[in-house]
Amino acid sequence: MDWNAEVIDQIDAHWQARLRPRLDGLTDDEYFWEPVDGCWTLSRRGASRAQLSFGAGEFTWDYGETVEPEPVTTIAWRLGHLIEGFAESNAKRFGGPPADLATFEFAGTADGALRQLDDVYARWLDGVRRLGDDGLALPQGPTAPPAFADKPIARVILYSNVELIHHGAEICLLRDLYLRRA
Repeated sequence: MDWNAEVIDQIDAHWQARLRPRLDGLTDDEYFWEPVDGCWTLSRRGASRAQLSFGAGEFTWDYGETVEPEPVTTIAWRLGHLIEGFAESNAKRFGGPPADLATFEFAGTADGALRQLDDVYARWLDGVRRLGDDGLALPQGPTAPPAFADKPIARVILYSNVELIHHGAEICLLRDLYLRRA
């Protein structure tokens, strides 16, 4: 069994057939649309209403540690979460440029975010491909949360697949709601 090919096929089939085509033509209005008051989103530096905001560029990513329930999020927020997460994973595991919440430059447009998403996804998929079965079995090591340091890299790769499917579905739902709003 070629486990690496199975892992890649699972996520890339989803990306190619279900997720990425649904994002084509995304507009800035959709990207920043707030379906309810108080959404977490990307905000111009200094304009966030959230407890915390992260990012190094003109736009920052809203966050809060003690917010219950967590606010509804915009497409911009969800894409930012996916993009930064993959960028950080690429930096830790696949030789990508350094990335973390504090230093990441979030895109202020839908087109910019989709370019970032395509770039980090392509680098991540290539990195997973290069792991092969032997690489998937290696321990995650100190770059992962301490509880998972001895777990195989396959665990974080499969978790990343779930994140892309989960948040991608939320993004598509938000887009459907935006396109069908009264």
